[in-house]
Amino acid sequence: MSFRDQQKYLDELRKYEKKLDRNELEDYKMFVKMHKDEEEFDSVTLQRLQELYEKYYEPVDKHKYDAFFKRRDI
Repeated sequence: MSFRDQQKYLDELRKYEKKLDRNELEDYKMFVKMHKDEEEFDSVTLQRLQELYEKYYEPVDKHKYDAFFKRRDI
């Protein structure tokens, strides 16, 4: 996993920071601190970060926008 992927996960989790429980919030703050120190995450730390990301990240349902972009048959 690259430094860029770490940044992506941390940026997305920043949006959900208020939803995190106490232990998860402490872990998140530790991840941010490690990232600021420009440390490469080890496999255990990265796995924990990915678990948090998968738990809270909700992809946008793009099908609800189809009505706005319908083709007109002329």
